[in-house]
Amino acid sequence: MLNNPTNGSEPKQWWNREGKDKFAMKTILLVDDDEAFRKAQAQVLEKAGFTVVLAENGSVALDIFKEQPVDLVITDIIMPEIEGLETIQKMRQLNRKVKIIAISGGGRNTPDDYLVLARKLGALKSLSKPYTATELLNTIEELLQDRS
Repeated sequence: MLNNPTNGSEPKQWWNREGKDKFAMKTILLVDDDEAFRKAQAQVLEKAGFTVVLAENGSVALDIFKEQPVDLVITDIIMPEIEGLETIQKMRQLNRKVKIIAISGGGRNTPDDYLVLARKLGALKSLSKPYTATELLNTIEELLQDRS
């Protein structure tokens, strides 16, 4: 699950003020096989003003990706059917400019093992579960502001 900041300080909150307008109309494809985690992340993203499209695995995500333009993809690595690494590769082949964030809790290996490989295959950023909502939203902001 997403962690809330625990240090008591107010996190950077671009998404609560001008962020809703700033990133309105931006669509994120969120891919994760854990339904509860997927829904929790979707709530955070929708509250920040994003349109969120959900997929429970890479196979479903690729079908959506081929039919609907998205501004950013967030994908888990360990999933049934088509796992995240293959999903990243296939999305990169379909759209070389797509912005992808890989996420992982690790499975049998440490999350870093998978996330390093995901970066080599085309993910621009990666986050190790659990992460905070602030970390997720700041990572998204960084990618969406990058015009490359």
